Amino acid sequence: MTPMLDIVFIMLIFFIVTATFIKEAGVDVTKPPAVTAEKKDRASILIAITESDEIWMNRKKVDLKSLQTNIEKLHAENPQGTIVIQADARSKAGLMIAVTEAVNDAGVPGVAVSTEEN
Repeated sequence: MTPMLDIVFIMLIFFIVTATFIKEAGVDVTKPPAVTAEKKDRASILIAITESDEIWMNRKKVDLKSLQTNIEKLHAENPQGTIVIQADARSKAGLMIAVTEAVNDAGVPGVAVSTEEN
């Protein structure tokens, strides 16, 4: 019986270590619909823009001034990862543009926008 428990615990540890965790920005947003959506494999940095025009990153509320610095830090940890912006359908387009500019100013080559499949 003891060897079987050892195997079960080893398998449990294996699955915990190899599991891929779902990254979330920390808030719920209503994504806008899109007809021509492409699915991305992984996102290393998620930036959420809420209906009340708040910016969330890594489950923390950030202001627009410190956004570029936070993006640079996280992108340095994973240079191959992509940045995904999850903007609420009712958020202001100007804030979305400002966030995209902060991503570009941080030196990240591309950005993706999260949408709902239509």
